[in-house]
Amino acid sequence: MAKWRNWLGLAPASIIMLGLFGSSLGYGIAQSLGWLAFLDQRELSLAAYRNVLLGQQLGSQWWSALLFSVWVSLAATLGSAFICLGLLSSIAERQQHYRGLSIVSNLHLAIPHSVWAMALLLVLSQSGILARIGFAVGWLDQPKDFPVLVRDRWGIGIILAYITKEVPFLLLIGLATLRQQGRAYLLVAQSLGANRWQRLRLVLWPLLAPSLISGSLLVFSFIFGAYEVPALVGVRYPEMLATMALELFLNPDLQARAEGMAVSMLMSLIILVVVGLAWRWRRAEQQP
Repeated sequence: MAKWRNWLGLAPASIIMLGLFGSSLGYGIAQSLGWLAFLDQRELSLAAYRNVLLGQQLGSQWWSALLFSVWVSLAATLGSAFICLGLLSSIAERQQHYRGLSIVSNLHLAIPHSVWAMALLLVLSQSGILARIGFAVGWLDQPKDFPVLVRDRWGIGIILAYITKEVPFLLLIGLATLRQQGRAYLLVAQSLGANRWQRLRLVLWPLLAPSLISGSLLVFSFIFGAYEVPALVGVRYPEMLATMALELFLNPDLQARAEGMAVSMLMSLIILVVVGLAWRWRRAEQQP
């Protein structure tokens, strides 16, 4: 009876959330299939998906945007995970208190991604603060000689923006694991003669792996579908899928909205696959 009471208590909020999400998803799927009521077009077809995946112009844009999105998402996720693992290893090995690090990480997470991207743009661009400082002290002949770190074709600026934003997120997850598990295992391994690399590989990594891998999959999914950072510090080509979808949706040719929604639906499908793989991995880890 108590179980049913809990479900009934969640029912009002759940109905509203599922209703909003379901109606939005249904509307997006319908538009991706060509149902454009504002153009009096109600015949459903897969033409938008064919144009996106196989079209002469959109097809090449889709595949290049997909490869670029995967590259940026993987590079930023792996970079954040390795930096986080190194920081957690240093904290655990030195037996440091990490309350201050938790406060700094929480404060940094409160900064919106768009604000952080603009700050990096002001600092790292060829007309930014670092370039002007380098020119003022004589390290550069001109500010434009500063390395291209933002709005570059390799997405370095996007990757830097996401790494500096997602490391605090993964740190909080890892610190929570350290609090729960404690550092006694490391002390035991050290007393048994294990060196630092052995302690990291055989003790710390098995403790942190479940939470860090799950957090990294969340980070990958977020970056893969995010728009604001690529729009601010990215270039027009190659572009990420989110910027491609929004550009198609905002195209003056209203027929292009179907292609924009098709790109969004395909992105959602890829993210669902990633989430499904993460769920299956967690279930396999939990089974004895």
